[in-house]
Amino acid sequence: MVTLGQRATKPTARVRVTSLQLKLIMAVSGAILIAFLIVHMLGNLKLFFGATAIDEYSAWLRTAGEPAVPAGTLLWVTRIVLLAAVIGHIWSAAVLTGRAHRARPVRYVHRRPVNGSYAARTMRWGGVIIALFVIYHLLDLTTGTLNPHGVHGEVAANLIADFAPERWYVTLFYALAVIALAFHVRHGVWSALQTIGRSSAATQATLKGVALVFAVLLAVGFLSVPFAVMTGLVS
Repeated sequence: MVTLGQRATKPTARVRVTSLQLKLIMAVSGAILIAFLIVHMLGNLKLFFGATAIDEYSAWLRTAGEPAVPAGTLLWVTRIVLLAAVIGHIWSAAVLTGRAHRARPVRYVHRRPVNGSYAARTMRWGGVIIALFVIYHLLDLTTGTLNPHGVHGEVAANLIADFAPERWYVTLFYALAVIALAFHVRHGVWSALQTIGRSSAATQATLKGVALVFAVLLAVGFLSVPFAVMTGLVS
């Protein structure tokens, strides 16, 4: 009953994304980002086949899809999908973390250590390092703003100038970011495989091994280019 002077209010529907849906968003966005990392790493390795190979590959990325679509269309579609994946990944991780903290609001003085790998305990800091590196990487090798050569289309020359021996600090920062990425990927791949796998101890050990090998191969692939340039193997 509504008395005089009172207004009837309609209950507002509040849409709540479930934790299962958030985990699904994390999994899908993570898979998209890992697929991009694999393709990106393979593209970087073209530097070992000569400057022409990687420069032509870079040019092809900008013209792929012609004449069906204008030049750069597929590249921009890829960028938009990657941006959406990054936003979805960070948002879902932040919401899940917040819910986990709210579920345990009291911090006990004597709390048993939580089982989990080093990568799982450092995912937050690893994500910060990766985010900072992505910003620098875009300004360095995409826009050329921070690159000492910075000529559009001359990918090999930009890489060689970027990782020159006197710019060892750039290589060091790159290496730290790739190592953080490897820990991040290793934990993400293991979590995904664990979700679809069985829970036996032998299977868990196998899944951890697969995730570790994949992360190591990805890191070696990315690190091989800057170290090859820095040591003079590629010039």
